[in-house]
Amino acid sequence: MLVGKPAPEFRATAVVNGVIERDFSLTDYIGEKYVLFFFYPKDFTFVCPTELLGFQAALPEFAARDTVVVGCSTDSEYSHWAWCNTPREEGGIKGVSYPLVSDINKTIADMYDVLAGERYLDEQGNTRVEGELVALRGLFLIDKQGIVRHMLVNDMPLGRSIQEAIRMVDALQHYEAFGEVCPLDWHKGDTAMEATPEGVAAYLKS
Repeated sequence: MLVGKPAPEFRATAVVNGVIERDFSLTDYIGEKYVLFFFYPKDFTFVCPTELLGFQAALPEFAARDTVVVGCSTDSEYSHWAWCNTPREEGGIKGVSYPLVSDINKTIADMYDVLAGERYLDEQGNTRVEGELVALRGLFLIDKQGIVRHMLVNDMPLGRSIQEAIRMVDALQHYEAFGEVCPLDWHKGDTAMEATPEGVAAYLKS
């Protein structure tokens, strides 16, 4: 469970707006931006492009909230680059401009505890793998101090909601700005409440 803890740090290769960068890190955003960091299983698959293209379409909404979007999978940077340069009608995600991190060694997904599959040693001391070592659909909202404030992990067949991710950013920013907590199904502009018995009572009466 990473909520309330510093986001695990890493430096890795990423594809950013179609260009391979060799020294990418989320720590570069500390003090400057909120980060929505998400994992997906594989390039050139079926549910994944719907999510990656959805995040791309929503970039203006995240930018308006001072939030950057960063994706990550266990594919190589060359696979990321090829996928980013493949037309959408051919199964690609051409036009995706936000960073896509390469976790080819599986270490980042492991640090964020979203790595599916399991490594183990057999009776002879040989390393074996059960399942496939790829990332689940993990999503982490990291504040400007580098602290994880929200996490959500889906199994591979289950796509995420971009609007729910935006709602979480709004809720965090509302709490930071006003000190009010955000109840069930709260959306930006809705009434929130003070974290006191009196505040709860007033909210429930409204």
